[in-house]
Amino acid sequence: MSGSVAESLALVRQAMLGNGGGGGDPLAKAFLQPTSATTGLQVYDLEAPAKLLYPVLTPLRNKIPRVGGGRGIQANWRAITAINPGNISAGLGQGNRGGVIDQTVMEYFAAFRGIGLDNFVTFEADMSAEGFQDLKATAVQSLLRSLMIQEEMLIVGGNGITGLGVTPTPSVTAYGTGGTIGALTTVQVGCVALTLEGWRNSTVAFGVPGMLTRTNADGSTDTYGGGAAAPSAIGSVTTVGAGSSISADVQPVVGAFGYAWYAGVAGVQYLVAITTINSVLVTALPVTGQAFTAITGDNSVNGLVFNGFSAIAATPGSGAYWAAMPTGVDGTGTPLTADGAGGIVEIDAALEAFWNNYKLGPSEMWVSSQEQNFFRRKVLTAPAGGAVPLSRFTINTQQGNIRGGSSVRGYLNPFGMGQAEEIPIRLHPDLPPGNIMFLTDSLPYALNDVANVYQMKMRKEYYQIEWPLRTRKYEYGCYADEVLQHYFPPSLGFITNIARG
Repeated sequence: MSGSVAESLALVRQAMLGNGGGGGDPLAKAFLQPTSATTGLQVYDLEAPAKLLYPVLTPLRNKIPRVGGGRGIQANWRAITAINPGNISAGLGQGNRGGVIDQTVMEYFAAFRGIGLDNFVTFEADMSAEGFQDLKATAVQSLLRSLMIQEEMLIVGGNGITGLGVTPTPSVTAYGTGGTIGALTTVQVGCVALTLEGWRNSTVAFGVPGMLTRTNADGSTDTYGGGAAAPSAIGSVTTVGAGSSISADVQPVVGAFGYAWYAGVAGVQYLVAITTINSVLVTALPVTGQAFTAITGDNSVNGLVFNGFSAIAATPGSGAYWAAMPTGVDGTGTPLTADGAGGIVEIDAALEAFWNNYKLGPSEMWVSSQEQNFFRRKVLTAPAGGAVPLSRFTINTQQGNIRGGSSVRGYLNPFGMGQAEEIPIRLHPDLPPGNIMFLTDSLPYALNDVANVYQMKMRKEYYQIEWPLRTRKYEYGCYADEVLQHYFPPSLGFITNIARG
């Protein structure tokens, strides 16, 4: 045996015995289970493909008819909305003809808008996912679902034409207790009304969006309003006590889903709260955040989208029902009112208005989770005097079949030509707290030539484009060109500014 081979074998023996001379650990005599899922010699037990655990809740998009045939830049239609509006008497004098009636003719239009989103998959991402997930198919699927989610929000609250205008000036009240504001402090308060898009995209931490500029997938840019009305004038009050608080309120803004509040002293006001009612209670003044001066002009219109139900209803002269709950106590607001007979005062007032003005009844009510929760409390509230509520429960008394809780899923409309009709109550994922929306699916007017009271009129239905390669990315876009068409806005309705309770 040569000397070099013998020396090598000796070194191996020393290493196996931990006598390598370098102070290292001995070679492992056994393999142990790793203590981490991503270390050691082990297989990685990863189920394919990735689970898509996100909600795609688009109830209105799913039910609204989608019709083709859109041409030009807008859908146009006319409607006769009243006959003999002057109420000319039908009585006849002997040998005479009757009086000549008038007709009310309305002209409507709704401009088409393109909607769409883009996504991409890099070459490396596609190669690394091979055998686990088809990333290109997943990218396109995510695009379509994302577009549908955005479309649902636009159907409810898109604000493409109807601006909110200038927010009313706050009325401010000081309280000697309840906060940390010092005595003899002149507190200034400003307010900004928000559309649905503005409410969704506003936070106290990051502020209220004004005019936004978006860089698109092709490098182009689009500028649009972020959903904030023009700021109010400043309201002010001087505190008295050392531990003061203040409250503020504004007149409810038709078309608004929220309000951003700014408070401060000496001409500097910072964003302090965002509410879905028209008032706020402030116990401490913010010292940082978005300044009130950052909001300039009316940025409530997003000119890239179509008007949704709320903007259609809020358009002056639309004839739609729009009611806001009274201000009540600042920061608390006014909840819906139980009538003690299984009904709700404000809903009955809306249903009565639909009947008295247009001889129709809504087909369904869409509500936020807040209203869904509190409906049952109103319906089950006892009449005045503490009597038993006018409700009946049928309970299966078999052991284990009695369950707690209750839910109101329908409301009887007492106004109509025949018997009371039940209006389904449906929960909508995009309605902010404090809102109820009434929709009417059919009009009780003979030969009205309206197949769909509302519909999506399409210039082009959903389509997908795989763009030509320009970098090492697979680029995709999903688009549609459409508008929400509502033939009879007076059949729409909203109750807003509803407080919890």
